[in-house]
Amino acid sequence: MHLPDLPRGIRLLGITGAPGVGKTTAAAALGLPVVPMDGFHYADVELVRRGLRDRKGAPDTFDAEGYAALLRRVRAREPDVVAPMFERGLEQPLAGAIAVPASGTVVTEGNYLLLDQPRWLAVRREVEVVWHLHVDDAVRRERLVARHVEFGKTPDEARAWVARVDDANAALVEAAADRADLVIEL
Repeated sequence: MHLPDLPRGIRLLGITGAPGVGKTTAAAALGLPVVPMDGFHYADVELVRRGLRDRKGAPDTFDAEGYAALLRRVRAREPDVVAPMFERGLEQPLAGAIAVPASGTVVTEGNYLLLDQPRWLAVRREVEVVWHLHVDDAVRRERLVARHVEFGKTPDEARAWVARVDDANAALVEAAADRADLVIEL
């Protein structure tokens, strides 16, 4: 994966793109601390309470306000900021899992960094530069099916989830790509 040089002097770099595009891989390749949006998934118990469990991964299944608040603290270089992460084996967020340094550049990666909705615009205001990743849809879908199978779905269940949930979310993300500071074709 070839990524451009990191802009100098920024605190928060965002990496966005559709589900399965390779955001997590790209963020890790930069060798910088990463705060993933996925840590702000609502837990399944909350998704059930809200009637959203069958749409897990859609924009309204995340605590965007909490994400924006944490990024505000990171950008302000507050000491002792600890971010949540998403544990794929459990398919649940884990609070207080990632210590965020008070200096240097931090990467945040997630689908909805550029979404034109008030709760997601609050997230975007905290991120100085956003790179949007794009990959061929067939490749992206293949990656997603493999991921869903790896974490417990049957191949048929995985393909159905990708078609019903992930592709709808991908359309939202791609519709916002023109708001990115840089679009990177992978």
